[in-house]
Amino acid sequence: MGSFCGSLKCKRDSSRKECNECLEKGKKIKVVFVMGGPGSGKGTQCAKIVQQFGYTHLSAGELLRKEINSGSENGTMIQNMMNEGKLVPSDLTVRLILKAMQESDNDKFLIDGFPRNEENLKAFENHIKIEPNFILFLDCPEEEMTRRLLSRNQGREDDNIETIRKRFRVYEESTLPLVDYFASKGKVHKVDAARPVEEVFESVKTLFSSTEEQVSAGYLLKS
Repeated sequence: MGSFCGSLKCKRDSSRKECNECLEKGKKIKVVFVMGGPGSGKGTQCAKIVQQFGYTHLSAGELLRKEINSGSENGTMIQNMMNEGKLVPSDLTVRLILKAMQESDNDKFLIDGFPRNEENLKAFENHIKIEPNFILFLDCPEEEMTRRLLSRNQGREDDNIETIRKRFRVYEESTLPLVDYFASKGKVHKVDAARPVEEVFESVKTLFSSTEEQVSAGYLLKS
């Protein structure tokens, strides 16, 4: 997948710096990163934001699983890497996110579960070339996240205490520094996610309502 001009809808693989026609017609893209530890309620809150504010929810994990289920060459490669315990390359995950954005008629996106580390963020910046309008950070104590992960009945093999603890360590070492980085740029909005779902969403709803003017500014996707 090559570089793209200012419009998500332009499939042009162009070596030119810009495409004036597409820049004129291009939509301004609004992106919110939803960040938080395992079990902080990202998926639950994203579903409510989609319903209330009309965003499109893009989950990195779901996009990878969808690619695997498609039977494509990339999907087979992703499955093999996961089976071998290897990390999926950041560039590949970002390309799946970009493809989903291009195929959507929407211009507002929640990106959940990505970026998880600095390499993820660099790949996002290199391929998609926009900054998030802001970061929704669901702040939840490890004890509460552990309780939620152990009690949920989703048949997930990774919801056992040993694996959960490993996931928390990766989150603390790789993802929390990104939250600090975005906070230094004034982009983080922290919400107490230890409360019941509806109470958390009341805070989220207030946040999104108050930032709609900021988010509506958006960014052009530039090559």
